[in-house]
Amino acid sequence: MNGVVPCLGRWGLSAHADLTYRALALQGPETARALARRLGVEPGRIDRALDELAAAGAVRVRADGRDRFWHPVPGDVVVSSLRRRRVPEALDARLHRHVAAVSGLHLDRLPAASVSRLPSRAAARDRIAGLVATERCEHLTINTEYEFSAGAAAAASPLDRSLLARGVRLRTLTPTPPTGGHAAPLAAGAEHREAAALPVKLMVFDRRAALLPADPADFDAGAVLVTDPDAVADLTRLFYRFWSTARDIYQPEAPTIMLSIREQAIIALLSDGHSEASAAAELGLSRRTVVYTLRALMDRLGVDNRFQLALLLGAARAVPLPETRPPAARQPEEKS
Repeated sequence: MNGVVPCLGRWGLSAHADLTYRALALQGPETARALARRLGVEPGRIDRALDELAAAGAVRVRADGRDRFWHPVPGDVVVSSLRRRRVPEALDARLHRHVAAVSGLHLDRLPAASVSRLPSRAAARDRIAGLVATERCEHLTINTEYEFSAGAAAAASPLDRSLLARGVRLRTLTPTPPTGGHAAPLAAGAEHREAAALPVKLMVFDRRAALLPADPADFDAGAVLVTDPDAVADLTRLFYRFWSTARDIYQPEAPTIMLSIREQAIIALLSDGHSEASAAAELGLSRRTVVYTLRALMDRLGVDNRFQLALLLGAARAVPLPETRPPAARQPEEKS
C-alpha cells in the first residue's frame, strides 16, 4: 500500500485495531496468527481487532487454501468511508471502554488506603482543587464529553490558569467532535489534542494521584481517587498511549514525537540493522543503558515491543518505516 497510513483511532477504532491495520498496510496481507506473532499481541485481541476493522470496511479477508489472509483497504478509501459514517458515539460504547479501563486496574486488589471514594460532584471538585494547588510538574486530563456545561467550564478555568501560571505542563485530550469541528480552545500555554474512542474520563496529578468518575454515565455520583503508585503509573501510560497518536488541532499531520539526542542516536542505529550491543559500542554506552533507554521510550509511548515502537515512530516520521519484507531471523544478542 502506498501513501500515508491513516490513524484509525481518530475515527473511533480501538488502539489494537489501529495497530493491526497499520501492520497490514506496511507489511502486506497476513493471517491472524502471523499478525499476533509479529505484533506480540494475544491472538484473541487480534481476532477482535480484525472483526472491528472488517466492520469498518478497513480490511478484507481472502482464503488461500486453508489459510485466511487479511488484506488492508487503501487508507484514502477507509477514511472517506469513515468520514461519511461518523455519528455521535453511543453511551453504552463509552461505558464499555470505561469498565474495561477500570477493570484493568484491579482496584479491588489495591490497599484500601490507596483508593478513596468521593461521594458527589462537589466533593470531587473540592478534592481536585486541593490536588491542583500542590502540583508542580504535570497535569494530564482525558475528557470524554464533546461539550461542557457552563458550571464545569467555570470550575475548570481558574484551575487551568493557576497551573499554567506556576509553569505546570497542562495536557488535555478530548474526543474528536462528530461534526468535524473543534472543542473550545484552552487557556494559552495548554496543550490540547483530539482522539476518538477515549476510554475513560481521567485526571492525573503530577503522576502521584489519579481521579476517575465512579459512574461515567452520572458525574454527580462522584469520583474515585487512586494513589497507588503502580495504578497511577498504568493510568499515566494509558494517557500517553492515546496522546502519542492523537491529533494536535493546530498541526493536522501526524503528531510529532520528540526524541532526546540519545534516543535519536539509538533508534537510528537500530534502524540501520545494529544490535543493542553494537549500537552501544558505536555510541560508547553500555548495552544496559541502550536497553533501559528503549524500555523507557516504549513506556512513554504506550507500546509493548520493538515492532510496535517502530510502527509508531514511523507513522510520526520520527524514523524510517519498517521494511515491507519479512525481517531476517534475529541473531542472539550478547549478554550484558
